[in-house]
Amino acid sequence: MKTFNYKGYNTKGQVQKGLVEALSVKDAREKLAATGILAEKLTATGRQLRLSVATRSVIYRELSALLDAGLPLVDALEILVSSPEVRDAQLGLAGIRDRVREGASLAASFSEASSSVTSFETSIIEASERSATVADVLSRLADFLDEQEELRQSVQSALVYPMIVISVGICVAILMLGVLIPRTRDLLSSGQGEWPLLTTIMMALGQVVMRWGLPVLIVVVIAVYIFRRRLKNNSAMQCRWDKRLFNLPIIGRGYKLLVNERFCRTMAILLDGGVSLIESLVIAGRATGSVWVTALAVEESEKIRHGDKLSSALERIPPMAEFLPGWVRVGEAGGGMARLLSSAAQRYGLQWRRFLKLHLSFLEPLIILLIGGFVLLITLAVLLPILNMSKGM
Repeated sequence: MKTFNYKGYNTKGQVQKGLVEALSVKDAREKLAATGILAEKLTATGRQLRLSVATRSVIYRELSALLDAGLPLVDALEILVSSPEVRDAQLGLAGIRDRVREGASLAASFSEASSSVTSFETSIIEASERSATVADVLSRLADFLDEQEELRQSVQSALVYPMIVISVGICVAILMLGVLIPRTRDLLSSGQGEWPLLTTIMMALGQVVMRWGLPVLIVVVIAVYIFRRRLKNNSAMQCRWDKRLFNLPIIGRGYKLLVNERFCRTMAILLDGGVSLIESLVIAGRATGSVWVTALAVEESEKIRHGDKLSSALERIPPMAEFLPGWVRVGEAGGGMARLLSSAAQRYGLQWRRFLKLHLSFLEPLIILLIGGFVLLITLAVLLPILNMSKGM
């Protein structure tokens, strides 16, 4: 039995949309015809759909609640397909239900239904199926996705105002250097002897902007595009670039806090879900988003396989070598590794939010001062020749 997404018309000519279960396309058309619907388009489940982080979080949370209430997995998925909160993902959920009904695992079904489902999520769900803790792990996974989405949105919202100010500043600079300064020069050139130094500098800068601004902008855009293409296709280059980010004065500190928070939270969920330490280290390294940390995590997982400790492995991963090995060493000695890693994740998350708030509080006034200073220089460059002319008169 497969699920088809249909679009058709009823006997009154009204558009009808929905899902229908049938053995084939022909069977689906016959079933719809029996209900008075002429199917115009039928789409079988199975193609990969894009599911946002928020949608996946809702799916995991509702599925966890249904399973926790004692419903079998197929019945829980059946109810979830008709849930209004995930209406946009009905086709994907129907495909997941069909695959589970045919004997596939829940992890494999989610992975096949959407390319948006990460390997981290797949590994956690697979581990929860092996340890019979699907309901609990899905709930924690939903919490994790919500926290990551909230973190991403907080960063984006915090950068909105500085980006607007920078954009306005660039537009003002182009307008003043490209229009105001040349116009002032044309108006005052007949009665002006020697120009003030500031005015001369601004005029020269305006000519450079008008003549070379657009070509330079095009060259920069092309260079950035080529660089990103090379970076995407060259893993060694990605690793070197990612390593340099950790050494940047301010950005490096924030990036390190974010990587540690993601690593600890992911590792805690994996260990709590029954994933092995070696596999958890690799997946948690990948979940940090850092190519360099991912490569180091893979190397250290092999050393752990041969008897090394997790704390020793983390000491050899520079972004995590500052405080995290001490926390892990306590967990190795007294047990409760997942709980300690969860506490460490909360600590790093708090530090990251403080770091972001502190530096953004300095960034906004700094940008305003720079733009205000530039406007002041332009204004002086325009007024100085006028003052000189008034003195000469």
